[in-house]
Amino acid sequence: MASAVLVGSTGLVGSSIVATLISHSSISSLTAYSRRELPTNSTKLKALISKDQDSWPSTFPSNANLFFSALGTTRAAAGSLQNQRKIDYDLNLALARAAKENGVSTYVLVSTAGASHKSMFGYTKMKGELEEAVKEIGFEHTVIVRPGLICGDRNESRPAEWVVRKIAGAAGMVNERWLKDFWAQDAEVIARAAVNAGLQCAEGRNQKGVLILTQADIVRLGRTEWKG
Repeated sequence: MASAVLVGSTGLVGSSIVATLISHSSISSLTAYSRRELPTNSTKLKALISKDQDSWPSTFPSNANLFFSALGTTRAAAGSLQNQRKIDYDLNLALARAAKENGVSTYVLVSTAGASHKSMFGYTKMKGELEEAVKEIGFEHTVIVRPGLICGDRNESRPAEWVVRKIAGAAGMVNERWLKDFWAQDAEVIARAAVNAGLQCAEGRNQKGVLILTQADIVRLGRTEWKG
């Protein structure tokens, strides 16, 4: 049985990770960071609710062996790329370091397709820099999940992305494998892939080191091999 911690629990992928973890027979407990109340009630779940995100690393629990991060925001919501970086990079990295200090052996990061510290684009460059930084921390297992377009119902309004997600949804209805899987994945599929990969590492079924899940890996682990 594994004990897990999650940050980013109210986002599109994060909320699916919450549901996946608390329903999985191999998870004994879940501690989830959040700025607001979580809609899920479960005896497995302990919510750490605080709007003071800077304090989160200092409250990291000491009894977990799995840490999942689906933490992220948009430049529009943050107000600038600099403010977005404070969450997507600075807070993520501080929490990863706190996880390592508190004995976490397996770290799972939900990143993005195209992430590279050498990227010419601000967002993918930032995500790539975060990937490189967490690799240096030296977890026994580091899992980096790189989904494409994330499909699902978001709470916030993103008009341009909404249009593209609708196109992806329509493509999935016609032929999910050939018209959708290679460029867009459902939030639930991404969550299941992240949890499956994390548990495989925690249970010693994957080699130690860094494991990168491409979109094809996400589909394979998240849909065809899902076992709750």
